[in-house]
Amino acid sequence: MLTRLADCKPDLADLIEGHDATTAIGAAVPPPPRDKKTLGIADSVESFLKLLYDSPGKPSTETFFRGHSDATYELTPSLLRKWDNGDWQFMPSEDRLCKELLIAHHDEFQGDQFCFDRLVRMQHYGLPTRLLDISGNPLVALFFACSGKPKTDGEVIVFNVASSGVKYYDSDTVSCLSNLSNLTYAQKNEVDLSLDLDTFNKTDVVGKLLHHIKSEKGFFEGRIVPDDLGSIVCVKAKQTNTRIKSQSGAFLLFGQEATLPDAGQDGIEISRVKIHAKEHILAQLDRININATTVYPSIDQTAVHLRDQYQSLQPV
Repeated sequence: MLTRLADCKPDLADLIEGHDATTAIGAAVPPPPRDKKTLGIADSVESFLKLLYDSPGKPSTETFFRGHSDATYELTPSLLRKWDNGDWQFMPSEDRLCKELLIAHHDEFQGDQFCFDRLVRMQHYGLPTRLLDISGNPLVALFFACSGKPKTDGEVIVFNVASSGVKYYDSDTVSCLSNLSNLTYAQKNEVDLSLDLDTFNKTDVVGKLLHHIKSEKGFFEGRIVPDDLGSIVCVKAKQTNTRIKSQSGAFLLFGQEATLPDAGQDGIEISRVKIHAKEHILAQLDRININATTVYPSIDQTAVHLRDQYQSLQPV
């Protein structure tokens, strides 16, 4: 990493060469501990719900959930994920990814009024976006936590979001964050969130961002708050497809260079439930009609679920 930095920043080469990092080469250096608040361990639907009910409620908050089949997964949207060496996987191509999908399937997006609506649809079809799916239904999150990696501990993340911070699809802040997807990677790198309000809004790159925002909101006042542009907001989306409806879907929308700590942030408190005995829990969930057919209400997923459900047992 230091060698690559010296190549990119030759003026720092002397400082980098003087840094003795040889002792770390080949050493088994564990990652720093993650700051997680854990409510407990669940090995059944009953124990999972009991942990949720025993957790004290927060006034003036709304609760959302997300399931991870592997407890080591991080709360990072697919667009913001990196390779092991620290390079972006998708971020430099965000604007091109969105435009190429719009070009190929323009008719699918005709009814989408806002950029956020388009991002939700793109997320639905599997394109990497700056959205992180969350659900208002804890049992749906539990299903996802148990789907895949049967021998690995899963996790349900519980988000207590301040009600005042929950946005809707037509929010101005949501428009600002969503339209970052229309900027090129070079333009995103020009965004300086440390500037004061007036100076920030006079920069060329903010002018380009405003152009995209005004294309969907002609009345939008040309003043973007830098802190808002770097925030993470909880957004309730339109119920435009059966998957969002079935999963009680909402989203965390990540702004410029935004990261969500394991402990949460101001307005978003995070706790977790570790999940054991996945196969047993999936069987319990199926008895109350939480399965691939109801969570993924598409004909292909229904067909797979029916195939697995009615497959005859292999003869001994």
